[in-house]
Amino acid sequence: MAKIVAVNISEKKGTPKKSIDEGNLIAEFGLEGDAHAGKWHRQVSLLAKESIEKAKGMRTDGLCHGVFAENLTTEGITLYTLPVGTKLAVGNEAVLEITQIGKECHEGCQISKLVGQCIMPKEGIFCRVEKGGKVYPGDEIKVI
Repeated sequence: MAKIVAVNISEKKGTPKKSIDEGNLIAEFGLEGDAHAGKWHRQVSLLAKESIEKAKGMRTDGLCHGVFAENLTTEGITLYTLPVGTKLAVGNEAVLEITQIGKECHEGCQISKLVGQCIMPKEGIFCRVEKGGKVYPGDEIKVI
């Protein structure tokens, strides 16, 4: 079973996020309280724990959930192999649609400075919130 390991938010774009106990995904907006929420195609970001584990070879201290600025840290699903348009059921209610695989890392990225390299450009995915709902660490995530 693939699952959510952590739900993470930040008040400012391009910075590591902090883990929270529960998140509220708002349809066509994103994760409540997060800097990336809004009316665009990259409302929510996901990164697999397995990708983070690969990055630990770069720098082992200070790596925790949200350090790569992902909203949802997952486990048991190879996110970056899923095509754009794939829909994901998250928790009991929420539905996300993949809109982008990877991204260009911006100049002066705080995450790259912290860990030496950002893995979001290659292995992170971005989604829009098709259907909102509460999400929690431990919630199942599945392709629908």
